[in-house]
Order: sequence, then C-alpha cells, then structure tokens
Amino acid sequence: MGFSNIALTIAGSDSGGGAGIQADLKTFAFYCVHGTSVITCITAQNTLGVDQVQGINSDLVKAQINAVMNDINVRAVKTGMLFNEDIISTVSQQIKQWKLTQLVVDPVMVSRTGAKLISEEAIASLKYQLIPQALIVTPNRYEAQILSNLSINSLEDMKQAAQIIHNLGSQFVLIKGGAMKDKLQGVDVWFDGKNWEILSTEMIQTQHTHGTGCTLSAAIAANLALEKEPLLAVKHAKNYVTTALKYSLNIGKGIGPVGHFFPLLNN
Repeated sequence: MGFSNIALTIAGSDSGGGAGIQADLKTFAFYCVHGTSVITCITAQNTLGVDQVQGINSDLVKAQINAVMNDINVRAVKTGMLFNEDIISTVSQQIKQWKLTQLVVDPVMVSRTGAKLISEEAIASLKYQLIPQALIVTPNRYEAQILSNLSINSLEDMKQAAQIIHNLGSQFVLIKGGAMKDKLQGVDVWFDGKNWEILSTEMIQTQHTHGTGCTLSAAIAANLALEKEPLLAVKHAKNYVTTALKYSLNIGKGIGPVGHFFPLLNN
C-alpha cells in the first residue's frame, strides 16, 4: 500500500516564497501531506510587491495536470492564482475530466487591499466554469462582492453573499472576513446551502500577513486529503493560519509571510 495523503495545488509562483505555490507546498508539508503542483504563472515579487507577472501557456498547464493525474493518486486539490481566462478554462476542463471533486477554489481576483488582479473575462470564467465544480470556495470580502454583486459591510451582507455564491454551484462557501472592519475583522461566514456558521478566531496583530489566503485554502485541501469533513477541515485550517500569523516572519523591507513552519521555530 503506497502513501496516499496527497494534494495538488494549481497556482502561481511567488519568488518571495510567502504565497502561491511556495506557501501551498509548505502548508501541505506541515500536515505531512505530499504536495504536487501545477504552476499557472511566474511572478517576480518580494515583500514590497509584485514587479512582473508572466502567465504559463495553457497547453503546458494542461500537460502539468495530466502528468500528475496520470501517475499519482491525488486526494484533494486547491486552485489559487489562475491568471487569465485561457488558463481558468483549461483548468476547469481538466478538473471535470479527472473528476476532481475534493476541490477548494480560492477565487484569486482581488487583493486583500481591493486591487483587481484579473480581467472581467477571467472573472466570468472563474464564476461559471470553475466555482460550480468546487467543494469549497473561499472568497475574501472583495471577491465575495464581485461574485455576489453585493456591497458587503455587515454580517448580514456576508450571509446573503454566501447564499448567492452557493447558488453558483459550490457545495460550501467560506467568506473570509480579514478585510472587514472593526468587530467583523477575522470573522468568517460558512454556508452549506441551509445553515450559516460564524467562525471566529483571535485576531493576531501583525503587519506580516502575506500569503494568508493561499495558506488557508492549502490547509483546507490538506485536511481534505487527510479525509476530514469539510467544516472540520476549515476549522483546523483556520487554527493553523492563526498560529502561523503569531509566528509571522519579518524577512524583508515590506510585508512578510506567515510562519508556515512554526513548530520548528525556537521562539
């Protein structure tokens, strides 16, 4: 019997090592889940920001997925930055072809500060091709606003948006409250189609938060690969990210990443 705790990340590369593929693989490793990867774009970035981005040819994205799936028994998948409409469409088709049902979609469209990262066409492709195949979709406040066409300022808004996003086809919706204001900051809303659950952990005061969204979705995928139930996978993942934020790394001149390997840090 071979090793079976295996997850796949389909995302962009972060040369600074704080987010994207690099964060995902570190997160999988924390859970002793073997990480496989498909790179969708390459970024030149550091703690100060992104200097350049280059998308990978969609045929090569497809080839990467096929190479992994033809040989390795992947239990769970997460998608992150998919960069453009062509790549999103290709990934959506491959998810369907390989019947990858344990799918976590982090719908990377808008940064935590509200800056739009992909085109309108790519957003439509994400909304109508990929999200309907998701087990769990994990939008931040701004992404939830785009997906629901609502302005989100309150807990009721978050709940209403979760319901609208659920109607796109994802089985479960987790709206992240990191960009919410005051008491709602860090409060997430989970919706299963019938019931809402309000998930909150302690707020960690640190400026070094780079990669939190990638890390959360990767941690959810890792827990799914370990055969945890979806809500439990999310709760475990939230606890992991909260602790990783406590041990966040001041490694550059800007916003550092969370401490993915915090058990190895002495202090």
